[in-house]
Amino acid sequence: MKILMILPRIPYPLIKGDKLRAFHHIRELSKENTIILCALTSEKIHPEALPELKKYCTEVHIFKLNRIGIFINLIKAFLTGLPLQVGFFYNAKVKKSINKIIEQSQPDHIFCQLIRVAEYVKDVKKIEMTLDYQDVFSKGVERRMQIIPFIFKPIFKMEYKRLLNYERHVFERFTNKIIISEPDRDYIPHKEKEKIHIIPNGVDTGYYSPREVEKKYELLFTGNMAYPPNINAVLYIVHEIMPLLIKESPNIKLLISGANPSKSVMRLQSKNVHVSGWVRDIRNSYAQSRIFLAPMQIGTGLQNKLLEAMAMKLPCVSSALANMALNATTDKEILIGNNAEEYVKHITKLLNDESYSKKIASKGYEYVLNNYNWETLTQKIEKIIN
Repeated sequence: MKILMILPRIPYPLIKGDKLRAFHHIRELSKENTIILCALTSEKIHPEALPELKKYCTEVHIFKLNRIGIFINLIKAFLTGLPLQVGFFYNAKVKKSINKIIEQSQPDHIFCQLIRVAEYVKDVKKIEMTLDYQDVFSKGVERRMQIIPFIFKPIFKMEYKRLLNYERHVFERFTNKIIISEPDRDYIPHKEKEKIHIIPNGVDTGYYSPREVEKKYELLFTGNMAYPPNINAVLYIVHEIMPLLIKESPNIKLLISGANPSKSVMRLQSKNVHVSGWVRDIRNSYAQSRIFLAPMQIGTGLQNKLLEAMAMKLPCVSSALANMALNATTDKEILIGNNAEEYVKHITKLLNDESYSKKIASKGYEYVLNNYNWETLTQKIEKIIN
């Protein structure tokens, strides 16, 4: 089958959740299908991206979105009622180019990742299409409204309402719909949302595997450190959890590891907190740490960071919100905190009881191996498409 994939970002390097998901879908689907890739970007193209993607795609089309064009399209979206999330990624010239690619290549199927690119195929007929909602943007915006400054609330409220309408509207355009978790599916505002297939993220357990190295840090948080839910999580760790831990263990160390740390994240550096920024091999960050801590307060979807940490046999302490998508068994495969005191209690027990720490880590490791395999998960997508 010839599949045209339309993505809002170039799926390489693998520094964001949507890139990671798209890359592995492409890699696995390419084993039995021909893949034509159309990807948008407003960033500089990584020198390794095209050579890596051409291993799996017969054609790779990259469309640059410049700042002036983005600004104009955001204004158009504001005036026409489109969500700004959609307007940011939509460009009329790019749509013409994609239409031409569809006409020339005659794909058997079109696969769109995220509602951000749904406008590019709104006029397509006679070709079956699949939409990967992945996350529910409306719910993510609703959660962020709780923490943003008052001055921005009207804009977020407007965007929330537009996203709700758009997520409902695009449902009808696509033959098949997939999403990352059951809780996310329940947030889709459509009466037939049960028809959406659950396809969680996976983890490359050949790449992320246990390592025995010297531990330099007691605690670790990883992720794209320009992403608001991740910023919110590390601010919570440093301001709410770390002071309580430092009272008992003055030399405790936290590593915050991930690309693009914001100014607010960089300001967290101290004797007890190290902000590494981008690292070439994130596995080193996992291997050098004793506990993975992810107290996610906002955001949606499945946290890849938890899958990677579990695959590397780290005991994980996280929030009920993050575990809604992961669905690991609490107090067996994962530990859940509801407030700073509960997080401290879990961390302290893991640090002081090595056998308990190994037990939680081993159960989490087994859970990921049995439930989050990219090959098996992508095969489900292939069956849906066929």
